[in-house]
Amino acid sequence: MPNRLAQSTSPYLRQHAHQPVDWYPWGPEALEKARRENKPIFLSIGYAACHWCHVMAHESFEDPEIARLLNTYFVPIKVDREEHPDVDHVYMQAVIAMTGHGGWPLSVFLTPEGEPFYGGTYFPPQPRYGLPSFRQVLEAIIQAWQQDEANIRASAARLREHLQVRLRVPLQGQAGRTLAPGLLEEAVGNLARDFDARYGGWGQAPKFPQAMVLEFLLRQAHRGNRQALEMAVHTLTAMAQGGMYDLLGGGFHRYSVDAAWWVPHFEKMLYDNALLTRVYLYAYLLTGEETFRDVLDATVAFLLREMRHPQGGFYSSLDADSEGREGAFYTWTPEEVARILPEDERDLALWAYGLTGPPQMEDGRYVLRRVYTDRDLAQRFGLSEAEVRQRLAQARERLFQARAGRPRPAVDDKILLGWNGLTVWALAEAAFYLHRADWLQAAREAMTFLLTHLREGDRWYRGWHQGRHTPTPAYLEDHTALAMALLALYRADPDLVWYRAAQEQVHIIETRFTDPEGGWADTPQGHDAPLVRPKTLEDQATPSGNALAVTLWLQMYAYTMEPAFRQKAEELLQTMAPVFTRYPLGFAQWLCALDIAIGPVQEVALLTPETKADLQALVDVLREAWRPRTFWAVSTYPPAADAPPLVQDRPLVEGRPTVYVCQAFTCHTPVTEPAAFRKLLEADR
Repeated sequence: MPNRLAQSTSPYLRQHAHQPVDWYPWGPEALEKARRENKPIFLSIGYAACHWCHVMAHESFEDPEIARLLNTYFVPIKVDREEHPDVDHVYMQAVIAMTGHGGWPLSVFLTPEGEPFYGGTYFPPQPRYGLPSFRQVLEAIIQAWQQDEANIRASAARLREHLQVRLRVPLQGQAGRTLAPGLLEEAVGNLARDFDARYGGWGQAPKFPQAMVLEFLLRQAHRGNRQALEMAVHTLTAMAQGGMYDLLGGGFHRYSVDAAWWVPHFEKMLYDNALLTRVYLYAYLLTGEETFRDVLDATVAFLLREMRHPQGGFYSSLDADSEGREGAFYTWTPEEVARILPEDERDLALWAYGLTGPPQMEDGRYVLRRVYTDRDLAQRFGLSEAEVRQRLAQARERLFQARAGRPRPAVDDKILLGWNGLTVWALAEAAFYLHRADWLQAAREAMTFLLTHLREGDRWYRGWHQGRHTPTPAYLEDHTALAMALLALYRADPDLVWYRAAQEQVHIIETRFTDPEGGWADTPQGHDAPLVRPKTLEDQATPSGNALAVTLWLQMYAYTMEPAFRQKAEELLQTMAPVFTRYPLGFAQWLCALDIAIGPVQEVALLTPETKADLQALVDVLREAWRPRTFWAVSTYPPAADAPPLVQDRPLVEGRPTVYVCQAFTCHTPVTEPAAFRKLLEADR
């Protein structure tokens, strides 16, 4: 018989619905049972695309004896970290405090009141990797709870106090620094200190893409910082050539298990591909490098082809596993490639994509990655570089079609509000700059889906799956990402419905998430958070909700001229400055916000007497270059009463389409010609 997880909105929880473990979802029923029966809680946190979550599920949670121990002596609770980021964050910090590291599956033992006292990540079925078996862990905790409950509770209370301090950082009354360009340069210098000059990126294995860091560096490259440009270009090029990038189908895997970007952890996450789409867009606009454009195009194609719900929203992830093996869908042998490709493409592809050396995978298979340049291959095979590009493109298409016939990785088809916000943001900006009407339509449809299905009245929800929203409310990261997406969509598609919806999100953030100790809490008021109402300041795999809120506040200031927006953003940036300049890898979204706060910011109002189409020549000037501190609003004249204040009280010049370019709301003489508009934008850069 299925357990309680069978009715969940989470595909990950439903993967565990037929196990012998008597799982509970996170909620009052499980917590009340633990208190009533005075049983410790076993909390298991994972997500659908997690390879080691699947391994532990098969090895331990399908074992009848393990299930007997869990059901008899514990209250077992299963959590999808993507539906409950607050639960995941609190207990991840607990495990890190206890062990020095974290990860998924996260395995935590709690008192009946939810206080953690022991934890780890993956536990094997037999002792190995220097770890006890999961059964040994259970038996030891059963014995300890029966014989020494008082000491366990005392230890848990001390850890709870530590977490309450760690997760409730006050953002008021702390000495900050004046916001000046030197802070940006200091952060670039600290990133350079830890930069991997050989392979790009930061750190050794495993190596993550660090999208927010790359955006910050590109922003500084736009200011003329050559060092920032070199680090960003080197990293983006290396990632595009490595196995973390899917050379056949587009899109990026989660991270590289080595320092050289050769072998990925094969899951594909929506948020990574949304964030990297924007980064490669900015890199292309800044450098003109066609490789970056190719990666961007292929990544968007992947999102629209494999991650999109028929009604417009985007799915959460693709699994790392298929056919019972990690990476089976994506890896090759030279013999497979040779059978598929004709003779004039075969050797060229084998050399180009690294299938002539030793295999990277333990099972003898290869991850396709770009090893030789077009010039190297042209010289080796006696071809022109154009012929190399053409033949490799044909080879990739043949391999892509052949791969399509393999058993596919599972899709986690729940739709998460914040991750979809990041995706719409990327689609809207890419559509605007690259003149892609189809991408803009996809962004509109996705946003319409979110505004329709992820809310009931004034209540917003974290996610949606197969006709039902999740029981969890939307978090700060959801509302901030959604608001940023709405403003990006408004700039690409100047319909006031998007601007009004962004204003609504700002109101929700301010009224439901404001923390009396400064900044914003991760969870809305009234939501039962575990142990403590967390406030996350560091970036995780996605930008910090607080840092995104500061970024949003600065953009809203550009549209509204309301000093309260800028004042709050600057106060938080001043408080955080000593942290994010010293530790830029963990606080890059704060640095992106700082880049806006330092400026100069250009506020641009475009008005037309007839339809917005009459402004096209002026709008096209905005498409010519990436200006990361330029924000614009478009309106017919006279503007609607609820249009942004930026376009209010600005008359047309001789009844013609007119543009105002302003800084700190002090405007140049309005112009009507594209050349004059371009000159003003370049003069104020």
